[in-house]
Amino acid sequence: MPGPMGGQMGPGGATTQKAKNFKQTAKKLMSHYLGKYRLALIVVLIFAIGSTIFTIVGPKILGNATTEIFNGLVNKVSGGSGINFEKIAQISITLLILYLISSLFSFVQNYTMTGVSQKLTYQMRNDIIIKINNLPMKYFDKKTNGEVLSIITNDIDTLSFNLSQSITQIITSVCTIIGILIMMFSISWQMTLISLIILPIAGFLVKNIVGKSQKYFQRQQKYLADVNGQVEEIYGGLNIVKAFNSEEKVMKEFEKANKELYHSGWKSQFLSGLMFPVMNFISNVGYVGVAVAGGYLAINGTITVGNIQSFIQYNKQFTQPINQIAQISAMLQSMIAAAERIFEFLEEPEEIDTHKKEVTIENLKGNVKFEHVKFGYDEETTIIHDFNSEVHEGQKIAIVGPTGAGKTTMVKLLMRFYDVTEGAILIDGHNIKDFDRGELRKMFGMVLQDTWLFGGTVKDNIKYGKEEATDDQVIEAAKAAHVHHFIKTLPQGYHSVINEESSNISAGQKQLMTIARVILADPKILILDEATSSIDTRTEIQIQSAMDNLMKGRTSFIIAHRLSTIKNADLILVMNHGDIVEQGTHEQLLEKNGFYAELYNSQFEVEEE
Repeated sequence: MPGPMGGQMGPGGATTQKAKNFKQTAKKLMSHYLGKYRLALIVVLIFAIGSTIFTIVGPKILGNATTEIFNGLVNKVSGGSGINFEKIAQISITLLILYLISSLFSFVQNYTMTGVSQKLTYQMRNDIIIKINNLPMKYFDKKTNGEVLSIITNDIDTLSFNLSQSITQIITSVCTIIGILIMMFSISWQMTLISLIILPIAGFLVKNIVGKSQKYFQRQQKYLADVNGQVEEIYGGLNIVKAFNSEEKVMKEFEKANKELYHSGWKSQFLSGLMFPVMNFISNVGYVGVAVAGGYLAINGTITVGNIQSFIQYNKQFTQPINQIAQISAMLQSMIAAAERIFEFLEEPEEIDTHKKEVTIENLKGNVKFEHVKFGYDEETTIIHDFNSEVHEGQKIAIVGPTGAGKTTMVKLLMRFYDVTEGAILIDGHNIKDFDRGELRKMFGMVLQDTWLFGGTVKDNIKYGKEEATDDQVIEAAKAAHVHHFIKTLPQGYHSVINEESSNISAGQKQLMTIARVILADPKILILDEATSSIDTRTEIQIQSAMDNLMKGRTSFIIAHRLSTIKNADLILVMNHGDIVEQGTHEQLLEKNGFYAELYNSQFEVEEE
């Protein structure tokens, strides 16, 4: 969809954004990706030039046919033989063959270029997915899901679309301009100079229109992002909006952003549309000048009628590649800007690989030790100040404390979602930094407060952590999690499909399935982050019983807000402001009558009420 020259609209309606470093990004794109397709690009170049040449020669040959007809008519009037239809037929057949060859060449170059662009974007998408899996979690703390998704979808699509269009268009446009100029000069240098005089005038007008329209296109893109962001936010939290009767407020905010988008969009599109009538007017002025000069030269006998016709055709075609090159420059800017964002993402620092080959998880028992652990999500703020604790294999460890105490953070450090700033975490005497991350995480089974199921069957979701599990093992895990009976009530049982949002099952049922997933994985260390938060009291008692059986012989870390659920823990670590302020069994901590006792009593009083 054409925008102004310098404001090309790409796929998805995104306007051109200029790259910060055009040359460096273009060089990187050529060397890292396009360099692999040199032979294909040479084929594109050859066939694009060939297609253009055959197209350019056409009007000159057609002009010969017109001259032949004109001369035949003049001869017939003078009493001669008249029109030589055999020669005109030969010219027409030649012209038809040329256009067929041109179309064939154009097909080959388009087919080849499409293949290059699709292979390149295929590789880029793979590179991005690999990169996502290698990026540290702190990167995603600073980026929204939408920003990362935009790179995979919008930027890749923009690059693919503009790459397949712009490279072939540049070649054909440049060849067309050069070829047409040669043909025009071969017909009449005087008429060619008249045609060229209009170019500086057109360039001056285009530059001014583009300069004015570009700022409105940039504003349009900004407000488009605002509108899209509001729609996404409203749709995602529609139940909250309705619950608080905020529809009117939301509509007013949306109307304000939409009105700004309307004004900037109207101005940008108007100025963009103004380009074409201006260019048409200038072209028509040029046609008048060419027609007058051609008539004069024809009267003097220095040019044939057919050549005048050919020249007018060339003159009409001459402004088209100039317009196309102006639009291509916008496409290139958009393409390189998209490539720049992709490269910035691919060049983000990855997780540092510190593992030692001789350190594996084989024969590990699950002893965990925290030695003077310090950590902060950013350098300025430390949230874990000096965490020390020793956990023996098979122990059931509860981590409690108020919101923001650092409970979940400790679990994230244990699984190396983040690395400690200072200190060390040891498993059976080995620093967790010495393990391969993927292998280390095989030791852990997690059930989080926020459940996650993917679009697929119930069986596939339960088998997510152990793909090789048999159907019998899946059923046993489901029974242990007290979810087997529910699954059997589904229309297709274990083959029933859960949609992507998991909205066709309740929150409690989702939690039960994630618990079944962990039971099936049979890990050495369990991490339960308020695992029964979405389950009713009756089911919670059943799950608690199943979890007690599961945790026997395994080191278990339980993050709990309801303190009544961890009374039988072997050790309770009480956290506050990133430090362990108390530790001991439930009875020992109550006897101390300290921070834990205060938390427990206040919660017990609330529950009693």
